[in-house]
This record gives sequence, structure tokens and C-alpha cells, in this order.
Amino acid sequence: MKKSLGLFLLVAVGLLAACGGNKSEANSDRVIKVASQTSPMTDVVKKAAEVAKKDGWDIQLVEVNDNIQYNELLNNHEVDANFAQHAPYMEKFNEEKDGNLVAIQKIYDAKVGFYAKDYQDVADLPEGATIALPNDVSNEGRALAILNEAGLIQLKDGVGFNGTLKDIVANPKNFQWLSVDLLNLAEAYNEKNVAMVYNYPTYIAKVGLKPADAILLEKEIDDRFAISLVAREDNQDSEKIKELKKAMTSSEVKKFLTEEHSDTLVPSF
Repeated sequence: MKKSLGLFLLVAVGLLAACGGNKSEANSDRVIKVASQTSPMTDVVKKAAEVAKKDGWDIQLVEVNDNIQYNELLNNHEVDANFAQHAPYMEKFNEEKDGNLVAIQKIYDAKVGFYAKDYQDVADLPEGATIALPNDVSNEGRALAILNEAGLIQLKDGVGFNGTLKDIVANPKNFQWLSVDLLNLAEAYNEKNVAMVYNYPTYIAKVGLKPADAILLEKEIDDRFAISLVAREDNQDSEKIKELKKAMTSSEVKKFLTEEHSDTLVPSF
């Protein structure tokens, strides 16, 4: 009798453990990990999490503090997606790191441009002024395209947003160039030898500025530079990514972008 009771308890415990394991596994199947870096990207992920929760999905924000980790985490299968970059930046990562990242959905276009502490008009920029640009190829090309559009420099025909400093064929005011990591460009704004600095609203906010304070803004937005939801080739068609995309493009997220961040961005969905 004692042996039978002991066997019964052992089986019962085993069944409970199995049920608990299945429940835990089921819960993990409803978790979507998204790497992001700074506001408003992190805010969008949090808002999407509120939306997805209604359908039983748990979007978890994995916040990083630089422009490298979010891609490394995704490429290494440590998160399901990321939300922190535009497609050209992602494509450069794929080239350099043999990555397989894929842009899934454009979410918003940031209002980018140039800021100057001592000048109110680009016409006032002196001969030989130093202009601070981002040092990564994709953002450098975008910055140069804005200067080209404003007539401050001339790029080779056809380079568009893919131009580099080597593609400048005319520089009437003999501007000097200072290449700076995107995360440090805001600090360059206060440097005495820097006349004008390019930046995104997210980063220029560190020195108390917003697009309305820019001396020169991008006129024609190229939606290739829209901040986008990114996944991998192997999971881009998964249920998790489909649900994440659904939440990120919900009316609630669009309303949040429009009402809370209209001074810095434009929704692109």
C-alpha cells in the first residue's frame, strides 16, 4: 500500500512539473523581445506593448545605450527584433558584420537638420567654417544631401543620399569637415571651433534643442531613412514579428506619435 501511494505521488509530482513546464514554455512563446536605444524609439516600443497586451502578447523592451548593441543582440538571436535605425544603417551593419537583418516596417521619419549656436541663417556662415557631420556612411550621405539641396556645396551628379566627402565637387565657402560619432554630435554643438552641426531630434535634445531651432532642415524626406522595425531573415515571417508589426502600426501608436512627438517626427505608416 505504501509503495502504491509513493508511486502515485511520484507520478502526480511528475505531471505537475510537466504541466508547469508546458505553461512556462507557452508563456515564453508569447514573449517578444525588442532591443531599442533612447526615446522616442523606446517610448514607441512601450506603447506597442500596451496594445499587444490586449491580445495576450508580452512585448519586452531590451534597452541598450549605443548604436551597436541592438544589432548585435538581434543578429545573435538574443532578441526577436529591434527598433532604433533606418534601413541604410542596417544594411551597412549587414555588410560589415555578415548580418542577415531585414527592415520589416517603416514607423516614423525624424526631422533632421543642422544647428548653429552663433548663426541664425546659413548665409551668415563664414569662410572656412567647420561643419560637424556624422561619421557613419549612411548618415553622412544624408547630411551632405541637405547641404547640397541648400546650395552650400555641390555633389557629383547622381550620388543623391549616398554621397561622401570625396563626392563634393564644389565648396564655395571652403567649409572644413569634422566627422563625429552620431551619439557625440550634440556635444560638438558647444565646441568653439564648430559653426554648425548635423543631428537628429533625439540626440540634439541633449543640449535643449528641437527641430524648430534648426538653422537648416531637410526639405524632402527620403523615406529610406525612416526609423524602422527590424527583424532577421529567419524570423521575419514568424507569428511574433507579425504581431509586433501589428502593434507597432496600430492606431494607438500612430496617435501617440502624432500627439506626443509631432515637433520631432512624422509617422510613416
